[in-house]
Amino acid sequence: MDEQCSNYRWRWVALFVILSVEVMDLLDALVTNIAGPAIRAELGGSYSLIQWLGAAYTLSMAIGLLTGGRLGDIFGRRRLFLIGAAGFTLASLACGLAQTPGQLIVGRAVQGLFGAVMLPQGLGMIKQMFAPSEQAKAFGAFGPVMGLSSVGGPILAGWLVDADFFGTGWRMIFFVNLPLGIFAVVGALRFLPEFRSVRAPRLDWLGVVLAAVGAFLLLYPLVQGRELDWPVWCFVMLAAGLAVFGLFSIHESRRERRGLDPLVAPSLFRKRAFSGGLAVGLVFFAALIGTGLVFTFYVQIGLGWSPLKAGLTTLPQALGSVAGFVAAGSGLSERLGRKLLQIGTGVMMAGTVGFGFTAWLAGATITPWHLIPALVVIGAGMGLAMAPFFNIVLAGVDDEETGSASGALTSVQQLGGAFGIAVLGTIFFALVPRHGFQDATIFTAGVAFLLLAAAFGLSFLLPRLAVRSGQDAPAAPDPEKHEGRRQHAGSHVDG
Repeated sequence: MDEQCSNYRWRWVALFVILSVEVMDLLDALVTNIAGPAIRAELGGSYSLIQWLGAAYTLSMAIGLLTGGRLGDIFGRRRLFLIGAAGFTLASLACGLAQTPGQLIVGRAVQGLFGAVMLPQGLGMIKQMFAPSEQAKAFGAFGPVMGLSSVGGPILAGWLVDADFFGTGWRMIFFVNLPLGIFAVVGALRFLPEFRSVRAPRLDWLGVVLAAVGAFLLLYPLVQGRELDWPVWCFVMLAAGLAVFGLFSIHESRRERRGLDPLVAPSLFRKRAFSGGLAVGLVFFAALIGTGLVFTFYVQIGLGWSPLKAGLTTLPQALGSVAGFVAAGSGLSERLGRKLLQIGTGVMMAGTVGFGFTAWLAGATITPWHLIPALVVIGAGMGLAMAPFFNIVLAGVDDEETGSASGALTSVQQLGGAFGIAVLGTIFFALVPRHGFQDATIFTAGVAFLLLAAAFGLSFLLPRLAVRSGQDAPAAPDPEKHEGRRQHAGSHVDG
């Protein structure tokens, strides 16, 4: 099919197919937090298993997103969408059938990799199937889907674990992906057109390997070091991880000088807005995702609440985030830009303080009702802060760098989540034996507050205003040369 095919006949049906895989990804990013304690109770293993269930998924997706869009440019977006959807579905089946912690962690990592393959393809096809006048409406459909998934994911996980359908228990949180995955594959075969770039970019395989190895060398000792009493080799791995990322930077610079396509354009790191955006994204999402995992530990393991009760308790935060997104979408993002991100981060800091104070004041008698005000505030701040983030950062990059910058930002979002799970989870369990679950939770909330404060301070490196859609939004000037970059620029919609 031609490179551009606006107003494709089955475009709205195709959009529905693409949204189905977004639902799978969003659900799987959330459900293991709630189901984690039940999984550990059946499969055994240490508490680090629960950390790895989230970290393996987000880390593998972070690495895969660096190349997922370009694979579609090279081999065809419909083909890669099918491979990603089928692989994700089979990996979900493998997770549901896992008999050991190791099998489940590997299954989660494979899920993340195939998710990184399929998600950019659907976003790229939307940009080509729809005329410019319809693209805003098509991409606007992601907002309600993200909102409903964030609300329904933890509740669905808690309900499935408690209901124990057919004796499957927690395994049903993965089996529910099977009908969604089959629908996506069949729908893609029938309704998705094939797109292939006329001038496909060359893939930087060595860059992929260096990024993956560096991230693993940093993450593994952060998760496992506490349980192993921090042997020397943990610190050696951390140092080696930093060295590998140094090699990655050198390799990318050399590749750019030779006229080849780097995974991340080195020129981006010379821009204060982009470097600051990476730093803000890393600490912000580390605080956000890591706190979510610690909250699960606190209410299920510390307070003994059921998975369903724990899932329902997260509802106020999810609803608050939807309200924040809606408020930001009413024009606040365009008018306030960076200030809205700072306001949202400040609101989250206030909610985090409120959560810690509530946990200290109520003690063992705490109920979900006590937590509603703080969780609503945290959620509202999250929606306000996340809404303008990507556009603000992309306002500081050149047109030809937009695709590379978007892919890197999306990867940092996932990588920040993985490090938040590792760092905050490790701090929490290091404190529990001596201080108990309540004090460990309050202290970890304080660490999350400091991370958010760091994000607030770093945000002053960003441009004042976000990119305005249809006005000064970056656009690639050459449709053939930069098509892969343009389609990958939409990948931030999933986060």
